[in-house]
Amino acid sequence: MEKSSKSPLKRFINLLKLDKKDIYQVFFYAIFSGIVSLSLPLGVQAIINLIQGGRVSLSWIILVAVVILGVVFNGILRLMQLRITETIQQKIFIRSSFEFSYRFPKIKYTEFHNNYPPELANRFFDTITVQKSVAKLILDYSESLLQIVFGLLLLSIYHPLFILFGLLLFIVLYLIFRISFETGLKTSLTESKYKYKVAHWIQEIARNYFGFKSKIESEFALTKNDKLVTEYLKSRESHFEVIKRQFIQLIGFKALISAGLLLIGGYLVINQQLNIGQFVAAEIIILLVINSVEKIIVGLETFYDVLTSIEKIGQVVDMEIEEDETSESTYCYKNIHFEIDELNFVFPDSTKKILNAISLHIHQSEKIYLDGRNGSGKTTLLRILAGLIHTNSSSIYINDEHYNKINFEQYRAQIGVITEGQSLFEGTISENITFKNPNVSTEKLKLVLEKIKLTEVIKKMPKGLDEKILTEGKQLPSSLSQKILLARAIVNDPLVLFLENPFDKMDDDESKEIIDFILSEENNWTVIVTSKNEYWKQKCDRIITLEKGKLISDSK
Repeated sequence: MEKSSKSPLKRFINLLKLDKKDIYQVFFYAIFSGIVSLSLPLGVQAIINLIQGGRVSLSWIILVAVVILGVVFNGILRLMQLRITETIQQKIFIRSSFEFSYRFPKIKYTEFHNNYPPELANRFFDTITVQKSVAKLILDYSESLLQIVFGLLLLSIYHPLFILFGLLLFIVLYLIFRISFETGLKTSLTESKYKYKVAHWIQEIARNYFGFKSKIESEFALTKNDKLVTEYLKSRESHFEVIKRQFIQLIGFKALISAGLLLIGGYLVINQQLNIGQFVAAEIIILLVINSVEKIIVGLETFYDVLTSIEKIGQVVDMEIEEDETSESTYCYKNIHFEIDELNFVFPDSTKKILNAISLHIHQSEKIYLDGRNGSGKTTLLRILAGLIHTNSSSIYINDEHYNKINFEQYRAQIGVITEGQSLFEGTISENITFKNPNVSTEKLKLVLEKIKLTEVIKKMPKGLDEKILTEGKQLPSSLSQKILLARAIVNDPLVLFLENPFDKMDDDESKEIIDFILSEENNWTVIVTSKNEYWKQKCDRIITLEKGKLISDSK
């Protein structure tokens, strides 16, 4: 999947295409609404002409009733438009939520190399801006543009001079939009960038609230916030200057149009080319046209907001994801062995080799301890083999099949993984372990809980396995969180376990019992583990040592 080079405007157009049927309906109702709105001045014109006769007649009463019915009918049309735009808003929210939920687990690890995933997830809140702004733009712009077109057409019936004014109106509107659009969008994007920086810093303070307790630390938090807010205000002021300039242009434009149309109307009345009724009707139409123009110009700020929000969401959507597994292969893994031949790996935007000419053979049921100092490459090697970091290298084979050709959906169903920094999500203990997998029986779950010393702890909880866990398991001891993560990794009987520092927060005696279980011969799974706990090193039957990305020792 290639990165998108779409402009914000193209993204906006593509968004509208998704709901084009609904948008066509809005325009359909807007056409009727515009016709009804502009038929009212004609009704007023006819009423004035009848009033000039000096008496009440049946025709006058009927015309008044028709005008009132027109107002009511116009309100009904507006209500129908609101119903459609509400549906569009709901569709935008649903699509965006599923887009984010689908993409985040599939975004390639390398895309997160210089990004913080929770900060990127905050872009979802731009969906709310898109919802409200798109609905407002569809309603206001459809109604305003059609009122301008119908109004000018109606005025042209009164006299050809109004046609010239209509052309001038569209030219001026285009120039106002064209001159300020690029600048307005640029300043809006800059403002949004600093808005997210402020939000991200507040998120950092909240995430590390114990670390900002002292006076010096809290003052630093405020100082940095002040700096970010200052930059935000500068960019906000720059954007406001564009909006202010557009509004000044609007004031001048309204004055010019009002004066011109009044002078033309007055001139035509004086020369008896318009009667009083037509003049009053023309003035009502002129006011409607001017009001519509004002809606369009003022609505440009909303237009900038929606384009900026779509661009922010688009930056997440454009991130490269793993390809969907479309293979019809039904290959069943009964064992997994790895063959690595001269593997090299470099992270994006770097020239330093994290792994340098690594060659290994790993067979089913081996218990392997990856040794090495920080930065030796052991974590990267583990994550590549687990399929968390993808490489285009032709150096890795899994069961004699090239790494880049295997069906990762089938492969991941056969492995269990615990990574550094992995945490629990908000949900029940049962959900955190099984993800509601129907293939995990109650008996199997009980057996796993017993093996990793979780049974007694869960029994003491008021709701047992249905006990609610907060985000990151905040209310649980860290050792208990690690046990739940381990239960998650082994509950599906994996063929391979990839473990990064799995029990480093447990007591020694407790961790030794669980390590003995993980490495026991009764379990046929392969174990590849990195840990500072020396007991792993003592119990594993193979030790692979890395140093500065190179394999320096492989002993059994």
